Parts: sequence; C-alpha cells; structure tokens
Amino acid sequence: MRLYQELHPAQEDTAVALGVFDGLHMGHRRVIAEALGGPQTPAVFTFQTDILGERGKGAPVLLPTERKLELLSEMGVQLCWSIPFSAIREMEAEDFVRGVLVGICRARRVCCGFNFHFGKNGAGSVRDLIRLGEELGFTVTVQAPVELGGKPVSSTRIRELIAQGEVEEANRLLGRPFSYDFPVVHGRQLGRTLGFPTVNQPIPDGFILPRFGVYASLVEVDGEKYYGVTNVGIKPTVGSDGPVCETWMPDYHGRELYGETVRTELHGFVRSERRFPGLYELREQIFRDRETAKKIIYKL
Repeated sequence: MRLYQELHPAQEDTAVALGVFDGLHMGHRRVIAEALGGPQTPAVFTFQTDILGERGKGAPVLLPTERKLELLSEMGVQLCWSIPFSAIREMEAEDFVRGVLVGICRARRVCCGFNFHFGKNGAGSVRDLIRLGEELGFTVTVQAPVELGGKPVSSTRIRELIAQGEVEEANRLLGRPFSYDFPVVHGRQLGRTLGFPTVNQPIPDGFILPRFGVYASLVEVDGEKYYGVTNVGIKPTVGSDGPVCETWMPDYHGRELYGETVRTELHGFVRSERRFPGLYELREQIFRDRETAKKIIYKL
C-alpha cells in the first residue's frame, strides 16, 4: 500500500473511502469494501488518529495509526492518505471537495458512511457531497448503518463497551479482538520475584482505557499467540505511575521482549482491580485468575 502523509497528488483515478475510521469496526469495513470493487485504484483518505484523543482534544483513540494502516493494507487498500487533521481543519466544505477529493485524490468514486460530515466545523453533509459529485463528475456511495443487537455499530458504542469492561461485545462490533499494540518496558520485576514474570505496556495518554481490572488475553509474539492474564490499571497493591497493560503468559518461555511492540488482545473480563493485604494474597489471586482466564480463552 502506498502511503501519503501529506496532500500528495494521486497519479491515477481512485475510488476513495472517507472517514476517521478509528477502530476500523464492521461499519467502517463496509464503507471501505465499497471502494475495493471497480476499475479505479482503491484508496482511503483518513487522519492520524493518535493525536485525536490527546487530553482535552476529543474521544479516546481505539486504534494506533500504525495498526490502522496495517489493517487497511490487509483489506486490499492500495493507496492511503493519512494526514494530520490540522492540514484541512480550516477548509470550507466545497474547497475540500474541489481541492482535495478531485484535485489531490482524483476521485471518480467516493464512499462514506451515512453520517459523514466534512469541511470547516463539519458543515458539509452527505447531501452536499452527492450534489458536488454530480457537478464535478464523481459518484457517491453512502453506507447505511450496520446494526448488531438492534443498535448501530459505532466507535462511540465500542468505547462505551470497553470502558465498562465488556470486551467480548466490543470485539463482536469490531469484527476482531480489541488489542493494545504498544512497546514493552521494564517493570519493577515484582512479578518475576513472585513466580510470574510479566510484560508491561504503558498505555499512552489519549488511548481508550477499559474498566480497570483483570482480563483473559492472547498475546502475539513472532506470529504465535500465548494465553495470558492481563491486568489493566495502576497496580494498586504495588503502585505505579500511570495506566499499564501488564500480562503474565504462563506458557511463554522465550526471549525478553523489552523494547518490542507486542499485541495484547483482551477477550474477557475476569475481575475488578483491587488492593490486597500483601504480596502473598496477590500471588494466590493471580493463580486463581489464571484458571478463569484459561476457561475464557479455551471457549474462543
């Protein structure tokens, strides 16, 4: 997949899917699928999501930009503009269509969701897009809402589910497991001392935080998946500086993973985070958590 991180002109006609696509959930995938069939180069015009959720700047981010681009490539997208939102923030709606969609993207087909808005302050609607397409020579395909459980699939709904610890339902709406894809850092080595060495992944500011507690997980290392017991929170018994995704993989006996980015998928909520009287009680509880996590993973 060719990637442009600025408004670089396309060299050929394109079919462009438009959207932030944070989470790349089932509804987003339907929009993008519309761009994949046809004679034009399938393309996506999106934004660098990592900055969208910075403190005070918007909803928490579901998916790092790097992982989003990886998934888009796997879907068959051949050309992607992933740009800072600030690059077009002040553009009027019609200027965006004429200058970017037609001038930069060379769009012959445009695909978007039913609630898509564009231009300064989101002033442009789907109806405006269709009208301008008729004038400028591109067609518009509008994806109706995708529903599961009688409710539309949306990034907002997925965020709410994750925040409540309902990761199984969130995974259903995403169409894949919710995961943290962040580098492994050195911890305090307490888990190793207690007999269960852990992988520590600090969660950057702006990214979605689930209900704090323990989850059944799968961790991908070198293409292999290992079941895990993951605590997401601030480690109340031992203290920590910020939210951390900390995972014990009972069956992993490989190399140290410090500095590497691993994928930790959350598959089921085990229990809430809580403080224990001492390390012995914590150790015994973690072994009980392992048995619960095993049962959840083996049912997948």
